[in-house]
Amino acid sequence: MLLIFSNILLSELVLEITQGTEDPYKVAVIPFNGDSSISNTINQIVTNNLKRTGEFKVFNNKKLLSQPQKEVEIIFNDFRILDIDYLILGSISNSDKFNTSVEYQVYDIKKGSKIRTSTVFGIPNKDRQLAHYISDGIYEEITGIKGIASTKILYVIENKNFNLVIADADGKNEQVLLESSEPIISPAWSPDSKKVAYVSFETGMAKVFIQDIATGEREVVIENKFQISAPSWSPDGKFLSITMYQDGNAEIYILNLKNKNLTRLTNHYGIDTESTWSPKGSKIMFTSGRSGTPQLYEINLRRFNARPKRLTFEGNYNAKGSYLPDNQGIIFVHRENTKFQIALKYFDENFVRPLTESQMDESPSISPNGNVIVYAIKDNGMGLLSGVTLSGAKFRLPAKQGAVREPVWSGFLR
Repeated sequence: MLLIFSNILLSELVLEITQGTEDPYKVAVIPFNGDSSISNTINQIVTNNLKRTGEFKVFNNKKLLSQPQKEVEIIFNDFRILDIDYLILGSISNSDKFNTSVEYQVYDIKKGSKIRTSTVFGIPNKDRQLAHYISDGIYEEITGIKGIASTKILYVIENKNFNLVIADADGKNEQVLLESSEPIISPAWSPDSKKVAYVSFETGMAKVFIQDIATGEREVVIENKFQISAPSWSPDGKFLSITMYQDGNAEIYILNLKNKNLTRLTNHYGIDTESTWSPKGSKIMFTSGRSGTPQLYEINLRRFNARPKRLTFEGNYNAKGSYLPDNQGIIFVHRENTKFQIALKYFDENFVRPLTESQMDESPSISPNGNVIVYAIKDNGMGLLSGVTLSGAKFRLPAKQGAVREPVWSGFLR
């Protein structure tokens, strides 16, 4: 077992846009005024972040009719002729090499007016993160949805050993949290994104660990002789729902992280596992085989002695469910005949919406803004990550080496 916390580049995920939306926002991003090396970095990352959503077309600056450096130089007709919707300008201020701030503006070309001015104060030597914050502000202003460029993804890479890895949402800036010769499965972020829970087999059986990201310190959540798996944090961070094999059968329990008290939630001869909390923490959804095939069920925690309610009926396999952040529906792995696909079901609809078309899609995780789903796929026998937005854009994040699986999105980090 090897505990690591560093910026070692393990395998690096390489972003590939595979499909965009049919009617993307058309944007021009003018290189920001100021330090050229910082400007080049920010311009490239902001451009890539916008493209990665699949919802933006970013114009090549060489094809622009003019490149204004400040507001008084803008000729709106130069951009209307090219059918550009929005223009981004910015300037970099750095009092010294360790402190950088960026002011940027977003202009609506059709209206001929400025719609946003923001200043982002950077972290010393963290120009990539600074660019992610700028990207999120631009994305939110144009789409009305909070951006996720500054969030993180947690996942497992198998390449001789098993590695628990954190990376930026674009696959860059990988950090290895843990390396082990034994399997690591079921990673999960804490609500404040400062800790992660996961299952490790290093003791010879499945046990759940919690690890602090900043310090690397970790602990077994509960010491007993039973297999424990599939951790999920409550929205307030005070509880974990887990799967435990206390009586030889997989059942859902709730663990109080402060006093280590366990509360049994399910009691059925069918396998109950893969629990997840609703956004307000009032319900828990889980996968169960009690109907004869894996299906999703839900328990209302506010009702005494509540019976599980079945949520899915379409298809012969529905598992690994998660709630949308707005609690309007769920995403999950859905099988129709022999295809395993990522699917969406809104609570006010009585049908399932397949979102992917591969043969073996698994482990979906939804972004904190509710707009992007990242999941694991198999391509020519290799495991890699893929993503789809609810507007239909698609991307892939294959690694240069190793199989990538079980991605989990962090919450908002700022």
